Amino acid sequence: MAVAGVSFRRVPLPDLGLHVAEAGPDTGSPTLLLHGFPEFWYGWRHQIGPLAASGLRVIAPDQRGYGLSDKPDGLDAYHLDRLAGDVIALADAYGFAKVRLVGHDWGGLVAWWVASHYPERIERLAILNAPHPGIVGAYMRAHPGQMLRSTYVGLFQLPGLPERLLTADRCRALRRALTSTSRPGAFAAADLDRYVEAWLQPGAMTGMLNWYRALVRLPRAKPPRVQVPTLILWGRRDTALQAGLAEASLAVCNDGRIRWYDRASHWLAQEEPDAVNADLISFLT
Repeated sequence: MAVAGVSFRRVPLPDLGLHVAEAGPDTGSPTLLLHGFPEFWYGWRHQIGPLAASGLRVIAPDQRGYGLSDKPDGLDAYHLDRLAGDVIALADAYGFAKVRLVGHDWGGLVAWWVASHYPERIERLAILNAPHPGIVGAYMRAHPGQMLRSTYVGLFQLPGLPERLLTADRCRALRRALTSTSRPGAFAAADLDRYVEAWLQPGAMTGMLNWYRALVRLPRAKPPRVQVPTLILWGRRDTALQAGLAEASLAVCNDGRIRWYDRASHWLAQEEPDAVNADLISFLT
């Protein structure tokens, strides 16, 4: 699964081990890239090289439950606090006092949570099409259209059935989900083969779905405001997330701005890689 300039290692953390892709100079500013559902480190294939070439030290893990990383049992293992704790533990394992943090989709929710609760560890925060978890409940109650877009989350709560549906016929439903919600060509056949390999790792589909199953247990307490400089990149043609979620998330930032991608969908990193890379490099460096 080679990508030019990328090396791999397994990083042991106190609770589990993560499979990590790395690139860039050892002396570069530490930059963690957090993928979303249903991706793994390879979701950043268009970003890793350019960010590393700009001088950043790039670290893109398979998050817990995904790809070649460990897949602990039980829903408690996938609580948002645990997912955020992995980010801090990963930074500790590398000896990084502070990191730049980039997250897309679920990785963006984790990145938001880390920035809210561990501001002293984050230098800068960049988010791609992901709402702050603290605003989602209130936003959905005020915007029934978003509730309709999120009905699949209810299906994912069922035990066992979603795993069978999503892995059937070499994960046909997930392959179709990626290609039907993105611009033609964003996911090549060879890319989808790599995703299927990750999805069919033992225990992976249950681990991936447990992120959603644990989400309903999230306490409703208001999280701290985001104090670190924040850049939100948002594709307006996202079929799962309304653009209003970006604006509601910006409202909890002390120092943030939104860069809109009018022609991009949820998968802007694959659809507009050159523009996304330029925005990230400008912000992170």
